[in-house]
Amino acid sequence: MDVLSQVLAAMRTGRPRFLRTECHLPWRRHYPPVPGAGLHVILQGSCHLIPPAGDPIELGVGDVVLLPHGRGHEMVGDPDAPLVEVESPSGDEFRLQQHTGPGRTDGSPPSAVLLSGMFPIDETQCHPVVNDLPEIIHLPAHLGQHPPLRAAIDQISGELQHPGIGSDGVLSALLDALLLYILRAWYQDHGTGPGWGPALNDPEISAVLCRIHNNPERQWTVESLGAEAGLSRAAFARRFTALVGQPPLSYLTWSRMGAAAQILRDSEEPLGIVAQKVGYTSEFAFSNAFKRMHGAAPGAYRRRNRSLSLR
Repeated sequence: MDVLSQVLAAMRTGRPRFLRTECHLPWRRHYPPVPGAGLHVILQGSCHLIPPAGDPIELGVGDVVLLPHGRGHEMVGDPDAPLVEVESPSGDEFRLQQHTGPGRTDGSPPSAVLLSGMFPIDETQCHPVVNDLPEIIHLPAHLGQHPPLRAAIDQISGELQHPGIGSDGVLSALLDALLLYILRAWYQDHGTGPGWGPALNDPEISAVLCRIHNNPERQWTVESLGAEAGLSRAAFARRFTALVGQPPLSYLTWSRMGAAAQILRDSEEPLGIVAQKVGYTSEFAFSNAFKRMHGAAPGAYRRRNRSLSLR
């Protein structure tokens, strides 16, 4: 599995939740902060996104907006309309619903149809691949740009218009794919800027990151990781630290604790087995490292987070 897919899987604490909203003028909706990444896709019409700070963003049909840090914001069809507060999503109540926004209900077409969603994320294990992103990512619907992303949006729109057997699972999978396409598009377009773009776009360092995430149980050393990149120990350590922002073994520990958290959320495997799967021969050493990273012992973390992964 590639590093982007792996780190997203480690951060996620549940399935994406979403809502289709038909908005009739005049309308203005406030979306509160969410514990994860927020999403809007404009399926029909146009509107504006009003961030907490900065200028409004004009949105048209096919546009995608990702709020990686879950900040609160407004979606507006008419700035003079009364503000309607959108309830924070919880459980499955944010899934496969179709709400008609305030305004005319005389059968006239809506001024905008929105697909809004959120991806639950463990904020204690939020990876730099997300932390380094801006507050708002806006991907306009330019013809011919990022074809896989556009295809995913078309599939989502079609599934919402003509739901059938298994639509819930199909939409959940499509939203997962949509998130990856958005991040791929962003990092492809910003591969030379600050943050994690250069690391993901560097073939040797990206390959090492994949090895770390795919094989956390291996007894990695700086030398063996450097060999995976085809670099000397010193050259690899310098390059890795410069691109990733921390030394190789520090990142290895961090990623192991993320993998352990995911196993604890998603399974009932004994702690000794979890420790072995992330490269620890001692359950005691594993428990201490996990508590330093997450602020709770593995067993307590599992009890607190197990139910979230089932939502």
